[in-house]
Amino acid sequence: MVILMVNMTMADPAILLIHGSAHGAWCWRDLLPELERRGLKARALDLPSHGESLTDYTEVTLERYRDAILADIAKHGGPVVLVGHSAGGYPITAVAETAPEKIASLVYLCAYVPQDGMSLADMRRRATEHPVLDLIERTDDGRAFRFKADTGIKALYHDCPDEVADFAKAHLGPQAIAPQETPLHITEASTDLPRHYVICDNDRVIPPEDQRKMSQGWPEDHVHHLPSGHSPFLAMPKRLADLLIGIVRQR
Repeated sequence: MVILMVNMTMADPAILLIHGSAHGAWCWRDLLPELERRGLKARALDLPSHGESLTDYTEVTLERYRDAILADIAKHGGPVVLVGHSAGGYPITAVAETAPEKIASLVYLCAYVPQDGMSLADMRRRATEHPVLDLIERTDDGRAFRFKADTGIKALYHDCPDEVADFAKAHLGPQAIAPQETPLHITEASTDLPRHYVICDNDRVIPPEDQRKMSQGWPEDHVHHLPSGHSPFLAMPKRLADLLIGIVRQR
């Protein structure tokens, strides 16, 4: 597990960044220094089987994702502002359901907001559009998927500089399917926490319309917009850092 850390002013809770499908702590490389420049403490970790984690994807469960985050919070202290990107919305919610006292707020960054009794795959199947299905392909054993080298990479990073897209392409790995087929039971433990949603208006992976539906009914000042594709941490890290500092200090 790789832990990336920067410094902060003591008044603010730390930000813990949780990546989405096939990514790792590496995807936050451009955002972390921007948060540091704004006086925030932030860190990112590799979920099991991602980045530099040695766990095989055949051993991954949603519970192991949750437990890795809880272990990180126990190690560094909390409460934290827990930011989940894309599929990261599921493990951050699982953490909040288990230990809400460790969470200052939840931030869903163009992420899935779990619905009670549904898995991430259930939510994807229920969506009006399914663009991600054209962007991925299963591994030979059928237990994971990868983003396609052409359409997948373009959809993920279409608004990123070429160097950034090349960097990300070189680091993408397989994504275990089992965690995304695991339903969550949702209670007030997570929904009573301060929750923010960041809609990426040019997203080609999770349609913005679906993002609006997932955040429907939330307080108006808890729903934010970026003119970004699916990877704002690489496409516009400065604007994302400005948005996150506003969320942290909105508490």
